Amino acid sequence: MSIEWTADAEAKLKEIPFFVRPAARKKIEKLAQEMGVTSITVEVYDQAKQQFGSK
Repeated sequence: MSIEWTADAEAKLKEIPFFVRPAARKKIEKLAQEMGVTSITVEVYDQAKQQFGSK
C-alpha cells in the first residue's frame, strides 16, 4: 500500500534531524497503515508524535 504525504506533513517531517528522519518516516507510515489511512496529514503526523512521545 502506497502512503501519500501532504505538503504540510512533509514540511513537518523536515523539522526532524536528517539522521533520524528515515526511521521517523517509517514509524509514522506504519502508524498510518494501522489507522487505515493512505494519506499522512499534519493531523496524522501530530498523532504519531504524541504516540511516540516526541516533542
